[in-house]
Amino acid sequence: MKKYAIKRILQLIPILFAITFLSYGMMRIAGSDVVTRKMENTGGVVSEAELDAAREELGLDKPFLTQYFVWLGKLLRGDMGNSYVSGVSVFDTFISKLPATLLLTATSILLTIIISIPLGILSAVKQNTIVDYLIRFCSFIGNSLPNFFVSLLLMYFLAIQVRIFPVIAKDVSLKSVAMPAITLAIAMSAKYLRQVRATVLDELSKDYVTGARARGVKFSVTLWKSIMKASLVTVITLLMLSVGNLLGGTAIVESIFMWDGVGKMAVDAISMLDYPIIQAYVMWLAIIYVLVNLFTDLSYRFLDPRIRLGGAKQ
Repeated sequence: MKKYAIKRILQLIPILFAITFLSYGMMRIAGSDVVTRKMENTGGVVSEAELDAAREELGLDKPFLTQYFVWLGKLLRGDMGNSYVSGVSVFDTFISKLPATLLLTATSILLTIIISIPLGILSAVKQNTIVDYLIRFCSFIGNSLPNFFVSLLLMYFLAIQVRIFPVIAKDVSLKSVAMPAITLAIAMSAKYLRQVRATVLDELSKDYVTGARARGVKFSVTLWKSIMKASLVTVITLLMLSVGNLLGGTAIVESIFMWDGVGKMAVDAISMLDYPIIQAYVMWLAIIYVLVNLFTDLSYRFLDPRIRLGGAKQ
């Protein structure tokens, strides 16, 4: 298992090189640069000589490959550079946004677990009853509504009408994170409870459940000790995928609620073509997805000993 983990982490190195190179190239294809974008936003008239001087100061006058390898050399020495827009260290900027993203991720995942797993189990146990139909209908509605629309509904009812939560996030706190987390939890729960329902129904149809009933074992014992244990692989996979997405930032929701996390930072950086911030964000995404997938693979081994690391079952 240790060798497998080391191998997966080493695979991250060429992935990082490839992704950062591609993202760096795509930014250059955009046909503009941060100097031009900043001048356009200020609305002032600047001579071409001043623009060239600003580009030279940032190193944007050099060829693409030279710029990339200069940036890469600094990165390997532990220097992620400074933001082209604010002039602040990229590392400090990123670290300052991380607590908000971590809080939003943890809160959203917790709400998703609380909603989707009990409702998914209940829907499966009460298959083809009014309870099952109602849960599936709510799931369909939740899947159909886009996040921005749910955000606006929550703003109107919970912030403007009832005034329980602030309209926009003022700080990194549980009160401010409530509406962004609820927005994300509704979408994820609507999707995941159907997966939980399908997994539990599949287990309910197996012979060991019938055998347990024939031996007089209480259904609740079979449900929690056998069916749920067998369903954990699916549940863990879904949750880990969500963790990866949330840690990467949820740009739309964060922008609507002005939640100052990694996703909003990335949107702002892309709009201003702030290359160092964009590169840091791309690296963060790559690292998160590799580590999340590694953790998911390792958890399979503990949840189901028949699964070998690499995919196959014994």
